[in-house]
Amino acid sequence: MLLSSLNPLAVARGDDMPDAVRIGDTALSRTDILGAAGALAKRIAGARVVAVLADPTPATVIAVVGCLLAGVTVVPVPPDSGPAELDHILSDSGAQAWLGRAPEGSALPVVPVRVHSRDWHSHPEPHPSSTAFVLYTSGTTGPPKGVLLSRRAIAAGIDALAEAWQWTSKDVLVHGLPLFHVHGLILGVLGPLRVGSRLIHTVKPTPQAYAAARGSLYFGVPTVWSRIALDEESARALSDARLLVSGSAPLPVPVFERLRELTGLTPIERYGMSETMLTISTRVDGERRPGWVGLPVRGVETRLRDEHGGPVPHDGESIGGLQVRGATLFDGYLNRPEATAESWTDDGWFKTGDVAVIDEGGFHRIVGRESTDLIKSGGYRIGAGEVETALLGHPGVKEAAVVGLPDADLGQRIVAFVVGDAVDEQVLIDHVASQLSVHKRPREVRIVESLPRNAMGKVQKKLLA
Repeated sequence: MLLSSLNPLAVARGDDMPDAVRIGDTALSRTDILGAAGALAKRIAGARVVAVLADPTPATVIAVVGCLLAGVTVVPVPPDSGPAELDHILSDSGAQAWLGRAPEGSALPVVPVRVHSRDWHSHPEPHPSSTAFVLYTSGTTGPPKGVLLSRRAIAAGIDALAEAWQWTSKDVLVHGLPLFHVHGLILGVLGPLRVGSRLIHTVKPTPQAYAAARGSLYFGVPTVWSRIALDEESARALSDARLLVSGSAPLPVPVFERLRELTGLTPIERYGMSETMLTISTRVDGERRPGWVGLPVRGVETRLRDEHGGPVPHDGESIGGLQVRGATLFDGYLNRPEATAESWTDDGWFKTGDVAVIDEGGFHRIVGRESTDLIKSGGYRIGAGEVETALLGHPGVKEAAVVGLPDADLGQRIVAFVVGDAVDEQVLIDHVASQLSVHKRPREVRIVESLPRNAMGKVQKKLLA
């Protein structure tokens, strides 16, 4: 049962935790969450789908838990959604109402979320296969697709990571990530509720806020960790933590090494996506290798396939399309049967669209998206991430993104977009050629002021290409 074990929520009053969830300056006890969510669940019982404008507030936590109690599917909506994106999400999901704050101009009815309401009525546990969330993808290849995540998949995903990271009720999780993705909401809010640990959400993931929280377990994306690595005082304040976890994009090796130097902790890296939840991770009791995301978590299998569907050797060098199957996977795209069918192989594996390398011991390195990070140049298959890592090893480079652009001679030429101070294009090209095979060097370097990123800090390479 998701909620009865997803908690701190269903506990005896005497076992209450007064600061189970702290968001900014507001603390909620387990009793606060259960009572307010119970009151909301009573009011929305019988609804099918509702939307939540996923601000980092106590009301968002109570809205989500209330939906889980009532068995109502919830659609977390990014607070900064533009009008077209908002209209698409609401119409595609069939949301019947907003819970809590609604964006200006929305015609949907609003159900208030009353943080101080209390109701202890019990609710029957929905079937494990029922849809808990519709999470919308970033929409890089068209309108965002609604990813259907079941209660069963969510429970399996959280439990597998709790095992891999030895995450227990003694931990204090700290993060400031958005609450409309797997990383920030499902793992970052439902995770501590299910495990029984405390959560401190810093609202914004600044180095100073992370340092002040004094947690044992920290979640961040590479942009967050890069900023912390540049703030020596804040980084050293994390030395008493147990784990630093990075995800949503590859953690640059120089940042990995700097964090280890300043904190004495070796970061945990992991891989996942909305459709699969978090399926690969380094383990608290295993090897943590810069640039590699580790092994499949419990209940998950992976494999690599070439463009013809054939197996790719696990030799630590050969690049192939990453395919996944297991208990954490989604149930398809809402209203998109063709897209759902295209995402699965005939023998039941989900095609992630990412390309990866697996070594002889089963360790995974994510190269990136097949559409933007696998560059075919002069007959070679080159991973953009490897070139980016080499560029970031140059002291003048702050950020780097590498893409393949059409080339009449090579098929694709490697082009690097670099943020840095007083860097010379040819010096950077020669630097990469000295670190990697010569054919992996950029043919062109463009110095830019910033790289386009989404809310989770991922570089939007299609805007560069």
